[in-house]
Amino acid sequence: MAAALETSCTSPFHKNLSLRSHNHKPLCFRPSIHPLKQSRYIFVRRGRTMAVSSTALTEKASRIHRNREEEMGTEKVERIFKVRADVIVRRSEREGVGEKIGNQVDAFWEMIGNKIVLELISTEINPGTNNPKISKPAEIKNWFQKNNRNANKVMCTVEFTVDSAFGEPGAIAVTNKHRKEFFLESIIIRKWPIRDTGHVLFSCNSWVQPVRIQPNKRIFFTNKPYLPTKTPPGLRKLRDEEMKELRGNGEGERQLTDRIYDYATYNDLGNPEKGPEFIRPPLGGNRLPFPRRLRTGRAFSDIEPFTETRVEDPLPMYVPRDEAFEEQKQEMLVSGAYKALLHNLFPCLVASFSGEIRDFKGFHEIDNLFKEGIRLKQALHDQLLPKIPGLSKALESGDELFRFDTPHILTKDKLAWQRDDEFARQTLAGINPVNIEQLRAFPLRSKLDPSIYGPPESAIKEEHIIGQLDGMSVEQAMEKNKLYILDYHDTYIPFIDAINSQDGRKAYGTRTIFFLTTVGTLKPIAIELSVPPATPQCTRAKQVFTPPTDATTTWLWQLAKAHVCSNDAGVHQLVNHFLRTHATVEPFIIAAHRQLSAMHPILKLLKPHMRYTLHVNALARQILINAGGIIESGFTAGKYGLEISSAYYQNHWRFDQEGLPADLIRRGMAIEDSTKPHGLRLLIEDYPYASDGLLLWSAIQKWVHSYVYFYYPTDRQVQSDPELQAWYNEAVYVGHADVSSAPWWPRLATPSDLASILTTLIWLASAQHAALNFGQYPLGGYIPNRPPLMRRLVPFKGDPEYEAFKADPHQYYLSALPSLTQVTTFLTVIDTLSTHSKDEEYLGKRDGGWTADPEMEMAFEEFASEIRQVEMEIERRNADSMLRNRCGAGVLPYELMAPSSGPGLTCRGVPNSVSI
Repeated sequence: MAAALETSCTSPFHKNLSLRSHNHKPLCFRPSIHPLKQSRYIFVRRGRTMAVSSTALTEKASRIHRNREEEMGTEKVERIFKVRADVIVRRSEREGVGEKIGNQVDAFWEMIGNKIVLELISTEINPGTNNPKISKPAEIKNWFQKNNRNANKVMCTVEFTVDSAFGEPGAIAVTNKHRKEFFLESIIIRKWPIRDTGHVLFSCNSWVQPVRIQPNKRIFFTNKPYLPTKTPPGLRKLRDEEMKELRGNGEGERQLTDRIYDYATYNDLGNPEKGPEFIRPPLGGNRLPFPRRLRTGRAFSDIEPFTETRVEDPLPMYVPRDEAFEEQKQEMLVSGAYKALLHNLFPCLVASFSGEIRDFKGFHEIDNLFKEGIRLKQALHDQLLPKIPGLSKALESGDELFRFDTPHILTKDKLAWQRDDEFARQTLAGINPVNIEQLRAFPLRSKLDPSIYGPPESAIKEEHIIGQLDGMSVEQAMEKNKLYILDYHDTYIPFIDAINSQDGRKAYGTRTIFFLTTVGTLKPIAIELSVPPATPQCTRAKQVFTPPTDATTTWLWQLAKAHVCSNDAGVHQLVNHFLRTHATVEPFIIAAHRQLSAMHPILKLLKPHMRYTLHVNALARQILINAGGIIESGFTAGKYGLEISSAYYQNHWRFDQEGLPADLIRRGMAIEDSTKPHGLRLLIEDYPYASDGLLLWSAIQKWVHSYVYFYYPTDRQVQSDPELQAWYNEAVYVGHADVSSAPWWPRLATPSDLASILTTLIWLASAQHAALNFGQYPLGGYIPNRPPLMRRLVPFKGDPEYEAFKADPHQYYLSALPSLTQVTTFLTVIDTLSTHSKDEEYLGKRDGGWTADPEMEMAFEEFASEIRQVEMEIERRNADSMLRNRCGAGVLPYELMAPSSGPGLTCRGVPNSVSI
């Protein structure tokens, strides 16, 4: 063994050493290193191998070897490592027969060699090939032994072989040779033995398709963020290729297994094949401007060449595979669908067999929806029981199945809805607290074309309201910030004739003026109901109602308030809820996946705020906003609702005013004040939506600001980031193409610009959507409090309807509200929309390991801590008796901005994203 050492390289990965013995026959050896084990050297002599411990080498041989290395410069021995990784796979909690059969097929597939194969990819380039360094393919071990266990998550293992020159791991390529997809949650290398980098995490959370469906290898990057200019050499090409794959080529129909993001107009809402009454114009384009939606690529209708053919419920609508609802979310929707079926079964049957029970006969029948369920009277029993097998057993099974949950609004004071102060309070702390604005000009004037819609002057005069102003003139009251308005006149008037021509729909353009009392509450002092004038001198086009003075005016006042609530419900659902959160955010999500790499820090920031939104919006197109869908059938505007939404988008929507402070200033509800905590002073101090919202806005703003400046300390870094600029430009010029030329779009040139844009997007997806969504059933489930549609106009004195009204105002009022079948359909939908699923992710929460930058993990923990403090402050405010819009006898606390929630109907909770 006292031999001279020579070095030679006979392996593509390692330097083989040869040892010459006393008879000059070569002894070749190469290092074989196992992590945490002693080095061994494998000697080969005349075809025979023998293992010798490293300690068996003589000191002289070792010294000669080191001297030889020094003579050859920096050339060193490369060692082989076996690196183990844990692969965490998520399984279905309730596997169906098909899944079980698929598992058996894959088990057979494994037996014949078709396995899950992984390759580890370095951040460094192999100089010889100019491609990333890649490990040898490694198969996942014990796949089916682990998968046979009854567990939601299973951990399998894989062992990579790399050499000491491999560098740092940057990505993993996954090849699925099975017959079915699987959900890969994460891959963890517990200890990376080279360069002592510790554990390495690949946070995957993605479905991996079999190669028969998607032949390309799936690439997953580590959780370490990289700006494009700082991408390691070994990952640059993979970064570009991954985004190119997500963009697709814009052609063909998308399959449910695809992961492609692209744009289209809302041209799939109508269904011409069902008849001309189901034809709807596309949203998006010069005629009806609208944000773009996710492209599905379905064929166009033969009847309407610009209408895409539909996929009707319950068939699934395309969304990229990773955007689809997870199991617990699906279960919540299935449960909601089951409740909807039961709740709507009897009303539909009743309507079919007896046309005389469409209207509620009394308020007690509405109350019974929550007390006793949907009950059929004996007369109806006699009609239905003989005709429908099994109906009697269903009736005997108990009322639980057919009873609606009691809305929160009834739990404190079931008669509160009749009071004016409650009507006004809900403009500040209700379902739609974002339309109240300061009255800044009087008399009121319309901005509509007078040649089409008649004289622009409002019928509300000073004499209508002067007695309600605590001795002030109108001018003085405005100067003291005492007058506020809910103005839906110009929003509805262009559509009133078309709306009122529909069967069972009656509407006005409404204006409501409120006075701010000395205790900080609002009171309504005048309501104007308008329709386009039939003639220039038409006296019936505008009616003004003031607080009642007798029994007749009390009922007329209640009808006027109901029409205001109906308009408010329509604007809430069609404009503030769907358009301003769901629809306008979608293009930013599509652009993010197309233009920002999974490694990009901004995509990592936005990821939790994009969860489920594309799937929710696809379902909305399928069953909510489509022709004949829930929105058309349940709200006053009917089939013209989305045209109202489009008009608002064209004439009023501005991204730069969608953030909370800008919106409050725009509506005159706040003024800038640097002495206040948020830089704003609310003109109505007890404005629960705004005061709680500012707490969340400030927390989001602080977190986003620290995150952005960590990665972009200078203007130049923002301006020179090609992915970032492409994301914003595409979201504006493609996703919002119809308003892309507007001068109000914020620029993206500085870290401050970026932080402002991102804060607004996160606010819209989280707190703003929560405030507009999760109170729908709890606060709007009692129809007299907030009718979504009206079926009768307010009668004029002298008309035959007026006499019917005087004879039985109670029944006239009920007949103006939605019918039984309309109510039950509406309730079942808003029940589901207001429900949190078990897998909801709330603001201030996100999965661990989302980033490898410890500074940002710490910054997020500070953000999470601040969110918890916000929740405690909201709880304190709700117990403050001085805040009378959220505390008092029969007054509901305002919790829609309280960040946390359990599952179900809670009337609180701020999810990270537009997730329902």
